[in-house]
Amino acid sequence: MNWDDTRIFLAVQRERSLRAAARVLGIDQATVGRRLALLEKTLGATLFLRSSQGYSLTAAGELALQAALEMENAAQALVSRTQGSDQRLAGEVRLATTDSLALALLLPALKVLNGQHPDIKVNLNISPQLLNMAKREADIAVRTIKPDNPDLLTRRLASWPVGLYASKEYLASRGEPARGSAFAGHDLVVFEPHLHRQEPLTLGGESIAAGRIVSSHHSSLTLRSAISVGFGLGEVPIAIAERDGLIRVWPERQRARPYEVWLVTHQDLRHTARIDAVIHHIVSAFAAWE
Repeated sequence: MNWDDTRIFLAVQRERSLRAAARVLGIDQATVGRRLALLEKTLGATLFLRSSQGYSLTAAGELALQAALEMENAAQALVSRTQGSDQRLAGEVRLATTDSLALALLLPALKVLNGQHPDIKVNLNISPQLLNMAKREADIAVRTIKPDNPDLLTRRLASWPVGLYASKEYLASRGEPARGSAFAGHDLVVFEPHLHRQEPLTLGGESIAAGRIVSSHHSSLTLRSAISVGFGLGEVPIAIAERDGLIRVWPERQRARPYEVWLVTHQDLRHTARIDAVIHHIVSAFAAWE
């Protein structure tokens, strides 16, 4: 079982279809099917059950999966350790972050980087989904959740207090909510993941029980945009809201949890020159906001 066959086997196992596996691998579906059939013939075992629900592992496939995952981990370690010794200020760096942080901080930082090191190409992945850093889906991540994987190096870039904000137009037409009113008579803009927490949702330390949620967002950028165009009241990190021109409501209050931003990379890449260069410019950009 060679590495190319292993990649195809793992892609089919994860995606549950030849078409989806081909899309992930960047090859055509016929090639995936042909290589999988050849692998099963070589091993003398059927690895997948084919059904209308997709491909599922057989007992033999479960055994093959263990070996395939070990091979994948070894391949990733080989790449990480080899790249980790690279002292050239050239090559690709995969950077994952959110749209909001990219527009506010990272794109300006990358422009400065490009002026100093034009041979470094940054592949910027903008997504609210967390990529698997341990599996090298990104070289660097700038995100709001600190990972607990001991193989990853983390650095806190920011810890911004969060306040309650609205647009000038909204406050002119609706007025400021009364403290203790639970936002009665007011429209609210919220971060969608917060709606699914166990504890009751609050904004600015105030229950939203009497308010009306008119807009919820998975993206902090669209949440800020919704507040800016007058959809309603919502929470925004103070450092960002001030640059957006939003009006702070109840300035004596702030959210109990600050808005934290973490820089994450794999420890095997800590001596890679191009990784260090990108990290330096990101750290400098955040420091300039303090």
